[in-house]
Amino acid sequence: MSAIFNFQSLLTVILLLIGTCAYIQSLAPNILDRNKTELLGIFWKCARIGERKNSYVTVCCIVIAFSILFIK
Repeated sequence: MSAIFNFQSLLTVILLLIGTCAYIQSLAPNILDRNKTELLGIFWKCARIGERKNSYVTVCCIVIAFSILFIK
């Protein structure tokens, strides 16, 4: 089953994308800052969400990890 059709998998992919973009932004900020307006601006926006809402993203990652490990 594709991650698009399974809601939990879709949430996992989105959280991993936000976390990865925020990590890349912290290591090399000029990589994502170049592409703020084009199609690749989605990655810049994900990095911005990861920077500003990092406590919420962390809690969501822990909840998803717990549900994958123990509930699924």
